[in-house]
Amino acid sequence: MKTTLRIGAAALLALAIPLPGRAVAQSIAAASQLPIRGNFVHFDHLYAERDLNGERVGILHIYSEAPDYRFAIEPREGYTCVDDVARGIVLLAATNPDAKRRHRIEMLTRFVLRMQAENGYFHNFLWGDGRINRDYRTSLAELNWWSLRALWGLEAALPHLAPDTAVRARTAADRLVANLKRDLPVSASGTTTVAGLTVPTWLPLESGADAGSVALLGLLPHWQRTQDPATRALIGRIGDGLVAMQAGDARRFPHGAFLSWQNRWHAWGNAQAYALLRAGKLLGRADFTASALREVDHFYPWLLKTGMRSTFALQKDGQGFKAVEAERFPQIAYGITPMILAATEAHRQTGEGRYRLLAQRLGTWFTGTNPARRVMLDPATGRGYDGIIALGKINSNSGAESTIEGLFAATALAGTPLP
Repeated sequence: MKTTLRIGAAALLALAIPLPGRAVAQSIAAASQLPIRGNFVHFDHLYAERDLNGERVGILHIYSEAPDYRFAIEPREGYTCVDDVARGIVLLAATNPDAKRRHRIEMLTRFVLRMQAENGYFHNFLWGDGRINRDYRTSLAELNWWSLRALWGLEAALPHLAPDTAVRARTAADRLVANLKRDLPVSASGTTTVAGLTVPTWLPLESGADAGSVALLGLLPHWQRTQDPATRALIGRIGDGLVAMQAGDARRFPHGAFLSWQNRWHAWGNAQAYALLRAGKLLGRADFTASALREVDHFYPWLLKTGMRSTFALQKDGQGFKAVEAERFPQIAYGITPMILAATEAHRQTGEGRYRLLAQRLGTWFTGTNPARRVMLDPATGRGYDGIIALGKINSNSGAESTIEGLFAATALAGTPLP
């Protein structure tokens, strides 16, 4: 399958200034003239199958290093992980998969299932010799990113699985959600103050709005499947926490940005607007939708005008906020794609062309309108490069995260929603 992004010259020129009315329509029309394709060649390169505790499973190699794109192993973690395999499942499930891709969804799901610990959470990494990494901090079976990503992947996989595997996946997902109901109680209401900002403590990792957005993306299809009132209540409470992490407005910095954790914003994984748009539509929560659109309407254009950011921290400054510890680099696909997902979802829900144009403008980061002036999703090889590390300089390795996030962006820009 090849997914097409349509990015044109007018969209490139629109990076600095929003275009109203007729100019918006002209830019959208021009943006449809130049197709740029993200393909699955490198994704296929990253995929492999192996035996894990007596079962054949699918994996995705995390690290693929230039210039020959051989695989590598991180010495403290391993060579494949639930976090990226679950992403791969979501990507494949979004492609109207054929028999080959359904087989890969099946095999990747089996890997995720094998990584579930006795406590219901998931270990993350696998060593090269086939042992599960049970001890390193990024592979502990706990309420963390990889367990939440596993939920999204399992729910996305369900329509495409063999009957026996589907039963296992439902059981695993239900067990994990039972943990989340226990460990993220909807009755929790605590807050703490960081650098003058009041932030909630009932999210994953206390104030982890970024991780909370991944939780929502898994919990929403789980609720659609089960219609469980307690799951719906948990979605609402996590959504309330995400809204509480928003700062600024149209006039005041940071212009409606959702903080990621405590008083810090970082681009990577900052999918709060996207998750709130999906939750707002499914639950009929107009406040979630309005909060999400505030970030899309004001913060994303600010980032485009100012050359993007990697991270900053907020401090209270009189009646407003100021940024400290601000960094432009690294810029990575995982920081750009969440904004594209939110903008395309805003377009899907509102029908307003300005959101489609905004998504296309953000998408030009992948096609060379970026501080490195380099293509970051290679249309010939399907490689998503690992990031821009300075002006004019990229990390030309092409791991699973960068490749999948680039293909997420391509899929969304082509008009296909993620499951």
